[in-house]
Amino acid sequence: MVGFGVSYKFLPSFNVWSRGTNTFSKAHHCANTNVICHFRKPNDPNKLTKKDMFRHKGKTRTLTHNLRIASLLSFVAGVVNVAGFLAVQKLTTNVTGHFAFFVDEVFKQNFWEGLNYFLYILFFFLGSFFSSFSIELTSKINDRLIYRIPVVAESLILISVAIFGQEIISKAPNILAYSLLFAMGLQNSLVTTISNATVRTTHLTGLFTDLGIELSQLFFYKLKEQKDKLYSSIKLRLTIISFFFFGGLLGGIFYSIINLYVLAFAGLLLLIGLIYDDIKLKLKRQLR
Repeated sequence: MVGFGVSYKFLPSFNVWSRGTNTFSKAHHCANTNVICHFRKPNDPNKLTKKDMFRHKGKTRTLTHNLRIASLLSFVAGVVNVAGFLAVQKLTTNVTGHFAFFVDEVFKQNFWEGLNYFLYILFFFLGSFFSSFSIELTSKINDRLIYRIPVVAESLILISVAIFGQEIISKAPNILAYSLLFAMGLQNSLVTTISNATVRTTHLTGLFTDLGIELSQLFFYKLKEQKDKLYSSIKLRLTIISFFFFGGLLGGIFYSIINLYVLAFAGLLLLIGLIYDDIKLKLKRQLR
C-alpha cells in the first residue's frame, strides 16, 4: 500500500472505486482535518498484455514471453556451440571449461597458452558488459528499444564470421573464437537481464541443476499453485535444452555441407525475430 510520509490517525475508512483508472482505493478521513487520504492499491504487475518476446522486462514477462525468446536464442546458441567447436576445436558459448584450462596452463607455466584462455574468458565478459551497458543506456532514452543493440550486434558478428571465417581461421583462429564468445556474452547478458535471470541460453550446466531440483520437488509439493509453478518452470528448462540440442544437431549437419555459413543462418534468424516483434507491435497499434 502506498501512503503519506506523515503519520496520521484515521477515522473509520470507506471504499472508493474509480471508473477512470479501474482501481480500488481505501479512503480515510484524517483526524482533525477535512482531508480525505487515499491509499491506492498498486497495479498488479502480472496483468499485462501479451505482445512480444523481446520488449517485456523483468516481472512484466510471462511464461509465453520466456518460452518464445528461450526457443529462439537457445537454438542459435546450439548452432554456434557446435559450428564454433568444429571450426576451431574450442568452446564458443561458455567459459567454464576455459577457466579450468587457464588455471592448468598457468600451473604448467605455459603463460602464452594461458593468455589465450584468459582472452576467451575476457571476450565473453566484454560481450556481457557491452550488452548490459547498452541496455541501461538505451533504457534512459527509449525503454522499448533496450534489446535492439545487443541483438543486432550479435547478428552482425555471426554473419561476419560466416563470411570471413575461413580466412580468419587460416591466419588467426583464436580471433574467430574471441568473436563468437563475445557474441554469446551479448546474448547471455541480454536474456538474463530482460528475463530477470529466469532464462539462460548459452550453457546447460545450471539448467540441468535447476531441472533436477524442480523434478525432485514434484514429489513433495502438493498444492496446485506450487505444482503449476513447477510445471511452468520445468517446461521452460526443457524448451531451452531441446532447442539447444536441435540447434547443435542442425549446426553440425549444415556445417558439414556449407561450413561456417551456417552461422549466417543463425544471425538471420535473430534479425527475423527482431523484425517479427516490430511488425507485430505495429499491427497491434493499428488495430487499437
